[in-house]
Amino acid sequence: MRVLNLTARDFRNYERAEVDLGRRLTVIIGPNGAGKTNLLEAIYFGCTGRSPRTSNDRDLVRRGAPAARVTVTTEADDGAAHVLEAAFQPGDAKLLRVDGSDVDNMWATDVRPLVSVFLPERLELVKGAPAARRGHLDQVVAALWPARAETRLAYSRVLAQRNALLARIRSGAANAESLGSWDGELARQGIELMAARSELVDLLAPRFAQRGADLGLPERAELSYRPRSRAASAADLAAELLERRSADLDRGFTAHGPHRDDLRLSHGGEPLRGFGSQGQQRVALLALLFAERDLLASERGRPPLMLLDDVMSELDASRRALLSELLRAEGQGVVTATEVEHVPGYEASDTRVLRIDAGAVVGGGDEA
Repeated sequence: MRVLNLTARDFRNYERAEVDLGRRLTVIIGPNGAGKTNLLEAIYFGCTGRSPRTSNDRDLVRRGAPAARVTVTTEADDGAAHVLEAAFQPGDAKLLRVDGSDVDNMWATDVRPLVSVFLPERLELVKGAPAARRGHLDQVVAALWPARAETRLAYSRVLAQRNALLARIRSGAANAESLGSWDGELARQGIELMAARSELVDLLAPRFAQRGADLGLPERAELSYRPRSRAASAADLAAELLERRSADLDRGFTAHGPHRDDLRLSHGGEPLRGFGSQGQQRVALLALLFAERDLLASERGRPPLMLLDDVMSELDASRRALLSELLRAEGQGVVTATEVEHVPGYEASDTRVLRIDAGAVVGGGDEA
């Protein structure tokens, strides 16, 4: 599955943009503020129906325009073409279509490419709060094992219901004994969620170490799952919830379970969150994204489309060359840079160079 082309209308600073992507790599070149990141965001929005930068879709609509729309044409492995559409008009529901038919979300369709994105603000995935890492881990679980995607949603629903019941018990509107059934269901969904996360991290860890070394981390990169619970079964987790019931009633919410888990990224035995330099954190995030690509390519035969924003500027020449090789090694990639020379191999026959200025494609478009 690869992206053939993109059309964006009234998206961010683009009135209209039509671009074809390279078979392996697309390089988006332009000065700072020209709209390189916005074009990358448009690709992500068209493939997923959401933005990797903001939860407020109003930010996507060009100033003075009524709505933003992105259309992406993809090509499946059998050569069949498919059309993905995502549009947003303030005041209306978001419009998502696949091959002309309305859908509730893009995640359930098999005709969209998997997408992985690096943005400078995504360093919060390494150095920020655990919630972002949990969410990311669950997204990769869903991409690798689509049948397991429902587990995270089911756990969240039961957790919300248990928390609502805790609030009613505190107000005297319900009896504490009624928590028993919810504890059992939360434990059942929770133990499945923990198992999926643990299995995923076991598969990712050696790949993360390898990509960390490839990208120049001087010491071993390590990935470890840090569950809040030590339960080995649903019964064990239900027992832990029972032990903490009084504390939960005092707080008014559930303080124990996989919604408090973390994913630890380490370098030389030290957590990158607290001890890694900015450069090490950037490389670690890239290593994680490429490790996930390797796993998805191996297990599902579907390497994600890699969208990398502003990664070359802070890498030395040897790491730039290695990163370009990795981008071409499997699947398809899009990378932004201020100078085309920052992307080694941009002249390759499988690469397309797009030049952007002030929200318009002003040059390029033919593969080198």
